Amino acid sequence: MTTRRSFLRHVAAATGASALAAFEPARSALAAELEGVRSRAAGQPDLAWLRTEYMLAPDVLYFNHASIGTVPRAVHEALVRYLEVCEANPHLHIWGDVWDAPRESVRAAAGALLRCAPADVAITHNTTEGFNTLAQGLPLGPGDEVLFSTLNHGGASAPWQHHGAARGYATRRFEFPLLDTPSLSAADVVEIHMREITDRTRMLVFPHIDNIVGLRHPVAALVRAARARGVEYVAVDGAQAAGHIPVDVVADDVDFYAASPHKWIQSPKGLGLFYLKSAHRERLRPMWVTSGQVPRGTVRIYEDYGTRNSPGVLALGDALAFQASLGEPAKTARYRAMWTGFRDAVEAAPHLSWRSPVDWDLSCSIYAVEVKGQQSAALAERMYARHGAVFRPFARQGVETIRISPNTMTTDAEIARLLELLAAEARG
Repeated sequence: MTTRRSFLRHVAAATGASALAAFEPARSALAAELEGVRSRAAGQPDLAWLRTEYMLAPDVLYFNHASIGTVPRAVHEALVRYLEVCEANPHLHIWGDVWDAPRESVRAAAGALLRCAPADVAITHNTTEGFNTLAQGLPLGPGDEVLFSTLNHGGASAPWQHHGAARGYATRRFEFPLLDTPSLSAADVVEIHMREITDRTRMLVFPHIDNIVGLRHPVAALVRAARARGVEYVAVDGAQAAGHIPVDVVADDVDFYAASPHKWIQSPKGLGLFYLKSAHRERLRPMWVTSGQVPRGTVRIYEDYGTRNSPGVLALGDALAFQASLGEPAKTARYRAMWTGFRDAVEAAPHLSWRSPVDWDLSCSIYAVEVKGQQSAALAERMYARHGAVFRPFARQGVETIRISPNTMTTDAEIARLLELLAAEARG
């Protein structure tokens, strides 16, 4: 095995330059596309023109980016080219060092997004992988407690429950007052969590943005308060935040942050980001184990499991570049304008109720709306069958809501059409 791998690596090194050259048409086309996006974003900050940069079918009203995002056409085309290069010389895909430098450039872009050192970010498969790594690899045991609320996504909850049962540490899930969301302040959100902490609580887990009502948790304040109460670790689910709102894991002082780029970063599916403070690397065991694994103490230990989809990793870097080309201020302005307009329309409509935060600092582009007299799951099914409208239904604490999650390329006309259809459904 060692001889075979050495031989293949030698051949790969010899042909690596030609493989990199084969990427050039895709890279050049993408660079030209991004320059155009940058130019248009600067000149037309409402971003309404972005709809043409995606492959969404014209008869689909897509309001479910909080579940699955859609890849920009330019990123998709680059990915296809990378795959073609791989299949033209498959051993480069598996053993070739040709992927090393491009992968590290993706890591650097991910670090820039999270505002941390690239050496502290692993490129994984999704958010859930990050939480499984923590739940099975941290030094937790009998007498320790992992705490989270009912706003925690299952992918950031189930790993603790599963591994805790096997390893002897406790998990506790407390009820978040979901119906009070519109009236909550940042201080209220902190207090709701702090009153649940006990002497046994060693780990606090919460979403940066939850996937039900779109509550933007005050991360820095929660971390400070938890540490003041003796909590050793704080892990944040960033699946709904990365690429959506500004993230600064260092300034917020979180220990761990996991994200799924297929949502708001709009990368190809099956990719994740996992940040961990460098101080924790020696105490967190990797979930994946393979022969010839990279040395312990580097962040790559948490992503080293042998064969992986290297073209997808490269395309993740392209997706990050696409989002960066829009500019964070322009994206934030677009999200806020959509949120304000949708909230105002809901509050003016007698058949609708707003169930999300009413303060922008606690909000985002995820809105929970009650359509009075409607069962949310049936409504979602009907709206898709009749009109191609896609959104997520929820039923929590006795209230039926639909979750609307537009992205930057969602047009004002699409938003108006959705509101019109909801009014028609409410009238029967």
